[in-house]
Amino acid sequence: MASLSGSTATSLPNGHPPPPPPGSEDHIIETDYLIAGAGPAGASLACFLAQHNLTGIVVVKASGTSKEPRAHITNPAALECLRDIGLEDAALRNATPGDCMQHTRWCRSMAGEEWARVHSWGNQPHRKGEYEAMSPCRHVDLPQTLFEPPLVKFATDRGWKVRFDSTFVRFERDGKFGRITSTIQDTLTGREYKIRSKYLFGCDGAQSPVMKQLDIPLKKEPGQGLAINVLVETDLSKHIKYRTGNLHWVFTPDIEYEPWAWGALTRMVKAWNEWMFIMMPQPGFSDLRVRPSNEQYLKRIREMIGDDSVPVKILDVAKWYINEIVAEKYSDGNIFCLGDAVHRHPPFNGLGSNTCVQDAYNLAWKIAYVERGLADSSLLDSFSAERQPIGEGVIRRANQGLRDHVPVFEALGVLPEDIEERKRQHGELSEPTEAGRKRRKQLLEAVKYTEHEFGGVGQEMNQWYSSSAIYTADEKAPRPAPPEDPVLEYQITTYPGSRCPHAWLNTRIPVEPISTIDLAGHKAFCLLTGPGGEKWKQAAYEASRYLGVEMNAYSIGWKQDWEDVYGDWARRREVEEDGCVLLRPDRTVAWRSWGMREDANAALLRVLRAVLGRGK
Repeated sequence: MASLSGSTATSLPNGHPPPPPPGSEDHIIETDYLIAGAGPAGASLACFLAQHNLTGIVVVKASGTSKEPRAHITNPAALECLRDIGLEDAALRNATPGDCMQHTRWCRSMAGEEWARVHSWGNQPHRKGEYEAMSPCRHVDLPQTLFEPPLVKFATDRGWKVRFDSTFVRFERDGKFGRITSTIQDTLTGREYKIRSKYLFGCDGAQSPVMKQLDIPLKKEPGQGLAINVLVETDLSKHIKYRTGNLHWVFTPDIEYEPWAWGALTRMVKAWNEWMFIMMPQPGFSDLRVRPSNEQYLKRIREMIGDDSVPVKILDVAKWYINEIVAEKYSDGNIFCLGDAVHRHPPFNGLGSNTCVQDAYNLAWKIAYVERGLADSSLLDSFSAERQPIGEGVIRRANQGLRDHVPVFEALGVLPEDIEERKRQHGELSEPTEAGRKRRKQLLEAVKYTEHEFGGVGQEMNQWYSSSAIYTADEKAPRPAPPEDPVLEYQITTYPGSRCPHAWLNTRIPVEPISTIDLAGHKAFCLLTGPGGEKWKQAAYEASRYLGVEMNAYSIGWKQDWEDVYGDWARRREVEEDGCVLLRPDRTVAWRSWGMREDANAALLRVLRAVLGRGK
């Protein structure tokens, strides 16, 4: 693989190598892996590929990493992926911890009266055990502006070349699996140059040129209108002590306002002096041509803050449209699309960047195994088969999360366009009448239902896969029925296709505990067994030696490699002590055996061949 001339983009945001000299068509940069985009999907994909010692080139249209703190909620499912490559600590250093995310609120202003609140993001007192059982990681608030730089640095430190100010223009391909020649334009000089690669990864956002050229069909539902992000510097720390939370819905039903600024979801960016006011227009208003002045923004924001003594500085303004779009497939031959290129949705439930990271984590090990000759290229077909249904569920849930707020808006009486009607409806909340009792009850019920957004661990963690890379032929029963509420409830299981259950382990003489999550991953397959399961460990050794596939094997239980100190693994493994659970490099359960088998060696070898597409 030929390297680029010049320095690499290790200095953010403006460092980038110079373009190659213009001229003949045969001056083409060669690489195996070309990633378009360095957002959460592209940057994390580079990191996960680097873990497998695979490096290439990232081209980025922007002049640096994100200047807008768009995505921010980072959930345990994504942090587990970063944890595998040693990046969780860097993420946590940049993040605002979960105790600053205690509540989501509905209020008249940031400094004024509050109408309702709900515990959020793992701070629900009655759900502490659920959150602790599902993962060693916890929710944090990590704005995209602070999330991307450590990813880019990790990738460049390990050999990736990142070219900012470089627009992906188009690609040409020699057949469906042939070499790909991509045309890139250096936006500083206007010159075009070419990069030839074995793979192309379209991580280039909602307007993805890669997706457009592939012409992959999109499933589209009607959008839910316009929104305007107004990034503001203002110190609200004196108002937050008893209002601790990173999300605050603000409405002013008693005053007139412009239709583009009906209400705002006020989001903490940095505690507590940087905020995003996500302006939500009056329902039905969708004029993308609206151009409020800086004075209009300031006036509305001051009304929503409710304290004129606080200095306010507008840092940035950006419009966006609330989409409900997912691609019908994520790949075409040796071109793969992931992240916002294939699933576009509003930020409700905080699923955006998390899903991007998990897309990349799912794909990276498969690329690596195919490239190292450890798996057949058919393994790559499982990427779309596994991740597309997840993306489809995410866009539905995110949009439903917005719709779930409508009953809250109705109960608060903030929907009518007429100010007098708004005052009347909102005023009923204060009245000791039947109408008032009904409205207060409606508000309580509607606010409680928003737990599906702020406590939707089922949506975050119940990401089951079904593909040729999952082996279910030995299962004697179908997949367990989903939980009664699959959005709220995380279903802990080792049924093939599920994520590895978390349980804290230790040694006979206790040291720092380790999670079952941490035994798995690390580029390798992992087999977990228990007392009486020595034959499985030997089978893992033989299969690894025969197939050339790295595999770790551990026994968990009484006087084993690891002690099941709380008995949690015994309760969650769903197999006998002498059974086994086989985990893929992405910590997904590939297969399990209820107990010991006489044909342990042959059975494990057969499963691995099937998962890797290597035949009999």
